[in-house]
Amino acid sequence: MALLRIRLTGSDDAARAVMNLLQSLDGIEHVEEIGDLMTHMDDADSSSAGLSDVEGPQMHEIEIDVPNESTERKVRDAIEALAFDLEALVEFEDDEDDK
Repeated sequence: MALLRIRLTGSDDAARAVMNLLQSLDGIEHVEEIGDLMTHMDDADSSSAGLSDVEGPQMHEIEIDVPNESTERKVRDAIEALAFDLEALVEFEDDEDDK
């Protein structure tokens, strides 16, 4: 199985919708959102901390086990279409060493 990693920039609802879509696809056995490993530079004492006008869309990293290249293409197409509908941005991480 190949590991497909995506970064989704959008709301929590968009990330949930993408993960629900992935879990419903044939051949996909494992979908996991990876925890945020980056420390945030937010200053809790800042006068602008938590204001809605400084908060942007959230980043979500998702790993998917895909059994073959054909399924990977289908997964990519489905994610791109749903992300477009949800007005979210999706990036696919390609490991150059694996190909």
